[in-house]
Amino acid sequence: MKISTITFLAILLPSYFFGQTTVSGIVTDNNGTPIFGANVYLEGTYDGSTSEDNGMFSFDTSETGTQTLTISYVSFEPFKLTDDVSKMKNLKITLREDVNSLETVTISAGSFSAGDNSKISVLKPLDIVTTASALGDFVGALQTLPGTTTVAEDGRLFVRGGDAGETQIFIDGIRVFTPYSPTTNNVPTRGRYSPFLFDGITFSTGGYSAEYGQALSSVLLLNTIDEPTQEKTDIGIMSVGGALGHTEKWEKSSLSLNASYINLAPYIAILPDRNDWQKPFETASGEAVFRQKIGDGLLKIYGAFDTSDFELTQEDINQPEGTRFKLNNKNFYTNASFSEMLENDWTLFAGGSYTYGNTKVGIDEADIKDVENSAHFKLKLNKRFSNRFKLNFGAEQFVTDFNENYNEPNFAAKLGFNNNISAAFTEADIIFSRKLALKLGVRGEYSELFQEFTISPRASFAYKTGKSSQLSLAYGDFFQQPENEILKFTDKVEAQHTQHYIMNYQYSANNRIFRAEVFRKQYSNLVSYNDEFPDVNTSFSNNGDGYAQGLDLFWRDNETLKNIDYWVSYSYLDTERKYRNYPIEATPSFANTHNLSLVAKYWINDWKSQIGFSYQFASGRPYTDLNKPGFLQEKTKSYNSLSLNWAYLISQQKILYVSVNNALATKNINGYQYANAPDANGNFARRALRPAADQFFFVGFFWTISDDGKDNQLDNL
Repeated sequence: MKISTITFLAILLPSYFFGQTTVSGIVTDNNGTPIFGANVYLEGTYDGSTSEDNGMFSFDTSETGTQTLTISYVSFEPFKLTDDVSKMKNLKITLREDVNSLETVTISAGSFSAGDNSKISVLKPLDIVTTASALGDFVGALQTLPGTTTVAEDGRLFVRGGDAGETQIFIDGIRVFTPYSPTTNNVPTRGRYSPFLFDGITFSTGGYSAEYGQALSSVLLLNTIDEPTQEKTDIGIMSVGGALGHTEKWEKSSLSLNASYINLAPYIAILPDRNDWQKPFETASGEAVFRQKIGDGLLKIYGAFDTSDFELTQEDINQPEGTRFKLNNKNFYTNASFSEMLENDWTLFAGGSYTYGNTKVGIDEADIKDVENSAHFKLKLNKRFSNRFKLNFGAEQFVTDFNENYNEPNFAAKLGFNNNISAAFTEADIIFSRKLALKLGVRGEYSELFQEFTISPRASFAYKTGKSSQLSLAYGDFFQQPENEILKFTDKVEAQHTQHYIMNYQYSANNRIFRAEVFRKQYSNLVSYNDEFPDVNTSFSNNGDGYAQGLDLFWRDNETLKNIDYWVSYSYLDTERKYRNYPIEATPSFANTHNLSLVAKYWINDWKSQIGFSYQFASGRPYTDLNKPGFLQEKTKSYNSLSLNWAYLISQQKILYVSVNNALATKNINGYQYANAPDANGNFARRALRPAADQFFFVGFFWTISDDGKDNQLDNL
């Protein structure tokens, strides 16, 4: 038996040792630098090793035939080689950087992200309602970012020398046609939609994606919450009204509801303003988001309705008794979207929206009724060919039916238009490495009203200059139809046009972010006319043009000072244009050269409180002094406003909130109104256009009832 065992081993061992194959090679990165510690192995076996400090590896295997060799290392894409194992000698393996890494470059020129899921968030959803000057309005919070212009009497977004109509708003990728509540002169409007239902915001001040059109200056993208974390009820009792919200969850679906009622009558009775109110502002609104998981897809249905009305008499230098103004508005908006991951890395998105707006306005003896029905439909496909190449393409349709009835004692008119815009877009994301990325896109649009086709190329480039910094460039062509106030009188015009050129530097590390951006916008084909106010007899053309250029700076830090989060933004703007009834090229009355915002939030543990501070400065805006030669040749004094807020945690789910806007009651001036005719000495009398109130006070009590007993609305305040 001993002889048999020895004989067996003598036969087996030589075949084992001499049947071994050595697998060897070197592992480097794209620059030829050896990679130490890479994991090297044959799939389905225990044979393998790790690379040495010189990148070399070597191991023996008894496997034969075709095998798969895998080399992996953190922050690099795995490398696989399938070949006969006998040929796996002296291999030269180059690993490519994993572009899914958090350190990978991102396209950021012209875009601010606000959301917990963003790689680099300038704002968080919490900021939209904790910024002292914002009063819970997402537009108010965004006005503290660079690129925006302070137009206190309006309340809408004015971006980089563009008027408010040049910014479009989208919810879940679908257009909102009437995003603001209508108002009157010198009474700022607000965004219609509550920030409580949104968890992501992208604010593009220029150079935005080819997916979005019909905006000369900017797009604001709002994304509703995909999946709430728990069931809860939110109750709000405020000095101006009340609010109620509830979220219900089921296994594969959820529903969130919000309702609010605002009535300024009690507030104005205690703190009268400069207007003579016959009926102070009153509004009731409701919102709902329903979500349903369908297989691997998600269906979201969003709906919002609001109604508002008020009546007042405003001071007017040409009418001693003042101008009587009344307004009643009803607005309904709904959209539905469905997104799903398909096979082979395809993604499908389909959505549509419908808007109904009914506005009745009375100005002295004139009555105006506007009715708008608008819709937007979109179909989009995305294909991920690899980590380095993604293709996005789709088509969409915009439909608008607008009608206006104008009546006064000696005149009546019916105005309106139908406008259909068809669009298609495609865009590719090309990631060359973690340091270099490129986005190329093109958008085509056809206007049925103008029988006009436009092409808009877009391009963005980003290069990572360091572990925490990068440089981005962007270029794009952008077209937009004239606003309803023009199209209701004529269709003998064309789409207006801008070109954007942007260079951006961004640094982000250790809870600090710094952005610097320079830009140039070139306007052409702007609508112009000769009358002071257009009407059916006005002659329109596309002879207007202009430019806007400047510098935006942003710094945010919530690390250096304990329990303090703050940001600073500054914008320099140089802009002139000739459009509308401008006789010459001039800086528009809504634009100012310098804008500065300082925002800070301080959490005090002992007081269970968050104290907020917001300061806004804007240099004077142009106006025309009729007592001097020239057009828009003078400027108002600078705008200054300091706002404060305080949120006190009464208990874990109960909060007392107090805020005051323009706490120092600074006497800001928005412009001047001049008399229509000079006096006996040839001078035009004037009055300053002041805000209706120098200060606004707000007090609210907010109570949350949730599953975990811990959630509260401090995240929403």
